[in-house]
Amino acid sequence: MDLAANGKLFAMSERTFRLYDTMSRQVKPLETIEPGHLRFYSCGPTVYSYAHIGNFRTFLTADLVIRTAEAVGMRVTYVSNITDVGHLTQDDVADAGGEDKMARALSSKEGEQFNNVWELAEYYEDAFIEDWARLNLREPEVRPRATQHMREQIVAAEQLIHQGNAYETPSGVYFNVESFPSYGKLSGNTQDNLRKAVREVVLDDNKREQADFALWKKDDKHLMQWYSPFGWGFPGWHLECSVMARKYLGDTLDLHAGGEDLIFPHHECEIAQSEALTGKTFSNHWIHTRFLQVNGEKMSKSAGNFYTVRALLEKGADPLAIRYALISGVYTKPLNFTDQSLSDAMGNIDRFKRSDATVAAGLGAGKSGDDALGALLEDLYDQALDAMTNDLNTSIALAKALEGTRVILREADAMSKASAESGKKYLDRINALLGIVRHEHELTCKDVAPAAPKVDESKIDKLITDRNEAKKTKNFALADQIRKDLDAEGIELRDTPEGTVWVVKTAL
Repeated sequence: MDLAANGKLFAMSERTFRLYDTMSRQVKPLETIEPGHLRFYSCGPTVYSYAHIGNFRTFLTADLVIRTAEAVGMRVTYVSNITDVGHLTQDDVADAGGEDKMARALSSKEGEQFNNVWELAEYYEDAFIEDWARLNLREPEVRPRATQHMREQIVAAEQLIHQGNAYETPSGVYFNVESFPSYGKLSGNTQDNLRKAVREVVLDDNKREQADFALWKKDDKHLMQWYSPFGWGFPGWHLECSVMARKYLGDTLDLHAGGEDLIFPHHECEIAQSEALTGKTFSNHWIHTRFLQVNGEKMSKSAGNFYTVRALLEKGADPLAIRYALISGVYTKPLNFTDQSLSDAMGNIDRFKRSDATVAAGLGAGKSGDDALGALLEDLYDQALDAMTNDLNTSIALAKALEGTRVILREADAMSKASAESGKKYLDRINALLGIVRHEHELTCKDVAPAAPKVDESKIDKLITDRNEAKKTKNFALADQIRKDLDAEGIELRDTPEGTVWVVKTAL
């Protein structure tokens, strides 16, 4: 049976899509309540600044889930939110303290360009969506904002009070953790553990237990505030995802995703609120992406290794290469993003682009002959898809995808139209699965990497020829010197089965 999704038809596959489940601590099949329909929620950004590449690693995991699910025939309803209020700076505990990240951003030097916090939120949301398109991520069916769902959050808080799961104090409305005995089942942060480890700062004497967390903060001086039965204020960070996920996907989700930092407190609190409200399981499957490092260190502005997508584009990186580098390691393990990994990704993306051009030329030439590629490429695609259905094993999937480029480029000079058609089918399917061959969004000139610096291509080609001759005559010292000279000029040579190619280096 074929299922329609996003205007496309997908034949149901016999493959089982398996993912690690944070709740059960095991890899298990991704099973859906409605056969063939994946209802998927992934936590989006707080739009107080430009999203960094660590954020995008998490969003890319969600994107790969969608692509893999569609490849095995599922219809996907994907929701990813925008947090534009209520996310406080001290967010490592359930009841966060500190300033609202939106308000603090407005008071920063960068925030001086905005007249109010609403303008700031709109600007950074637009910037985020631009970067999302640059990295070739699929658009969600719904991208709801917290500020657009205030009524739902207020009603949910009222219902939880009525049920005895929450209570009102002079400072806000708090979820009563003791009323939900299974609190901690996702993260291991049970009530007993939290009592022992609760922070001695940011104590609120109005709360029954310090582990209780805010559903509503009373604050008539906050930059973003709404009137509620509890007075003027704003919602707690956790409540928005519970009500938006429920509104667009139902009481029980098939899958919920986010970064590993969201396991606790955000997702643990979402579970408590949602399951207390409905009496049903909030999500049947949970996945979390591990942190990104840059050059072996935690990414931070103070360390000078904090990178946004647009900052890398300004340095000459291809957006598809950024995507490639960020998905090059499996999501369940930390990933180290380096100069070399980005450079390698640039070279690999170049192979896909050359393969795409080779196939287009073969189709245009229309040479007669047998299909020399079909069976090989079909097998390589199957192996790539098998890897992706095995807990998104991108390391193997990308390796198989690259093998396909070698197969295509080897046939460049003698490619028949039949082979070219098989090559196009392969690249189309790899792009649908991994998003690394060509862009699926309409991009303007400002959305792509700046033009590479001008180089003397004829000079480089001559030096490559000289180097190849030096290698033939075993003059390896000269061959190495040519490589070093070009490297010093920012030109990296890559020896491939189809010959030596060169790329302009991109440095972090």
